[in-house]
Amino acid sequence: MELISQVLVLEPTSQVLGKEPIVPFAILLLVILVIPIMFERLRLPGLVGLVFSGLVLGPSGWNLFQSDSPVINLLSDIGLIYLLFVAGLEVDLEQFRLRKSRAFGFASLTFTIPLLMGTLVGLILGYGWDTSILIGSLFASYTLLAYPIISRLGVVNNEAVRVTLGATIFTDVGAVLILAICVAVAHAGAFSFAKLLTLSGWLIIYSVAVVTGFDWAGKEFFKRSGDDEGNKFLFVLLSVFLAAVGAQLIGIERIVGAFLAGLAVNEAVGEGPVKEKVVFIGSVLFIPIFFVDLGLVINLPAFVNNLDTLKLTLLMLVGLIVTKLMAAFLAKLVYRYKWQEMLTMWSLSLPQVGTTLATTLVGYRAGLLPLEVLHSVIVLMLVTSTLGPLITSRIAVGLNSSPVEDPTLPLPDQNAAETDSAFTVVVPVYNPQTQQYLIEMAALLARQSQGKIIPLAIAPAAAHMDAPQLEASLQRSERLLTKATAQSQLLGVPAESVLRIDDAFAQGISRAAREQKASLIVMGWGKRTGLRARLFGNVIDGILWASHCPVAVTRLVESPKKIQRILVPVENLTAPTLQPVQFAQILAEANQSHITVLNVCDRRTSSSKIAWRRSHLSLMVSKLVLANTPEVQIIAHENVAQAILQAARLYDLVVLPFTRNRTSPGGLAISDVTTQLTRQLTCSIVMLGEPQRTQTTNVVMSHTISSITSAV
Repeated sequence: MELISQVLVLEPTSQVLGKEPIVPFAILLLVILVIPIMFERLRLPGLVGLVFSGLVLGPSGWNLFQSDSPVINLLSDIGLIYLLFVAGLEVDLEQFRLRKSRAFGFASLTFTIPLLMGTLVGLILGYGWDTSILIGSLFASYTLLAYPIISRLGVVNNEAVRVTLGATIFTDVGAVLILAICVAVAHAGAFSFAKLLTLSGWLIIYSVAVVTGFDWAGKEFFKRSGDDEGNKFLFVLLSVFLAAVGAQLIGIERIVGAFLAGLAVNEAVGEGPVKEKVVFIGSVLFIPIFFVDLGLVINLPAFVNNLDTLKLTLLMLVGLIVTKLMAAFLAKLVYRYKWQEMLTMWSLSLPQVGTTLATTLVGYRAGLLPLEVLHSVIVLMLVTSTLGPLITSRIAVGLNSSPVEDPTLPLPDQNAAETDSAFTVVVPVYNPQTQQYLIEMAALLARQSQGKIIPLAIAPAAAHMDAPQLEASLQRSERLLTKATAQSQLLGVPAESVLRIDDAFAQGISRAAREQKASLIVMGWGKRTGLRARLFGNVIDGILWASHCPVAVTRLVESPKKIQRILVPVENLTAPTLQPVQFAQILAEANQSHITVLNVCDRRTSSSKIAWRRSHLSLMVSKLVLANTPEVQIIAHENVAQAILQAARLYDLVVLPFTRNRTSPGGLAISDVTTQLTRQLTCSIVMLGEPQRTQTTNVVMSHTISSITSAV
């Protein structure tokens, strides 16, 4: 009996859970979900919260996780590779091409000066040349954490900002190559120039092979894959890990291969759903786990009790801030920038996150960097990732943008035929409950320009064209189209219904709109919640990426014919963002409605700058040649979304631009004002999306505005 009782005794719950690899993974998912949100509400970067979580859960805290755990090590290694790959993928090659000579000049300054200072700091503290040079390279690169801020402020087109954006390609490549050489030389044993030349030769051959070979293979594969996003996604992932394996085979760090793979497939992937999915998986899962693992490595008692670590941290922090300021100041002298532009360049080049943390961890694992350097770099990351965006948000307010192309300018003669075509509104019909308001909206828009409506129904294709489910779908679609056509005729607008069989809704709608030479697509609200919707996108996402014309995504709480007051928030004071104003004008002319164009600036903006913004926005609106000039309002407020929500209480409709977040190379998304507004606004909403801006799109909309103005 005693033996049986011993056998029946269960193991303690903690021991059972400790043997299950799924348990630490579940805890990591909980941390990734909750902690960044909490820290962002405290006005701190989410990645700071992830590192702090690793510190609390690791040996210096509750000791729940160990840095040598196989599960965490595997996920962290994938995150490390993904981090450098995303850094290469997010390099803005277009910004580099626009100002490549000045970008190279600023990159040389902001790379060389911090590199020399960091190397000097390492030598002063008694480290060897390899370690000192590697410390210097940690100073050289920077992460564009403040990109969403300058985008929201509408100063991306400023030349100094463009130069800073373009310079990242040189600083990141330089830092990664220095890491590769330092680690390879350390592994090779005794240093010799012959070994260095051999390694450099292999590195050059490998880099050229990856960048040119993967670029060619990516473009060819994407060209032949058509709309199969799954295969494109797998090709990108395969490229990353093949490049990483190739780097290890020639004796250099795998993150070098990952970064070069990101550069190689940069143009092939472009700005599209494939890139969004690739970045999404890394930013949601693997990269945050890397930051948590980074916190596990921290030895808090050793950091606090070691005066040498505190001295090193202070030297690195002061050295970085001073040298980045020196580089920006020299760029100001050479290129004759203003003080405000110089300080903006300095603040943008301060944050040390993506490439810096990756190279630090690799150097630490390779034995080149001691633990105190790792501790100092983590503190450096925490300080600069908070300080840099904070300074940018204060300094870049009111920074003048470079002139941009006016969207109302005419095109060359080869596009005259398309410009003269009738205004055609395609309305996909699927939900009978929202169909009536959609047709009314399309009718109001088409009537003003003597255009027509094309109700469109998509029947999902089946393996056999006589399948019962396809027949049922066709009958349902025909009923919806008949109802839509009858409603259009009652509203006095010609309608030509189209029924299409296609494999996917998004591709079917985009293709049909192109075939019908649509000027605008008007569609209802779709679900954007749930993991599947975020990971694989939905119909709206697919149409926005593929459509050749503007897409108006609507959430109408009442009949469009009752809309009398329209609010158009404008974030950036640049001409392309005024397309929502043009759209609102078409609707306003139909209902004799009043339009208010609203811009929210920082509450610390001076009265003179507010007056400048008001006159600048009024001038831009006046260039649209509108029949009734909209009212222009400038509001100074600390929270853009809250200011718009307060103003929207007096309006029937809010027209918003559909914009996506640009994730930083750290992979952590920053909250979007548009997303917050769509969740809290109670009035009708139209989100106007222009995923692939072309001159033709602008001319079609401008031609419509001109025809309406002439008719009125």
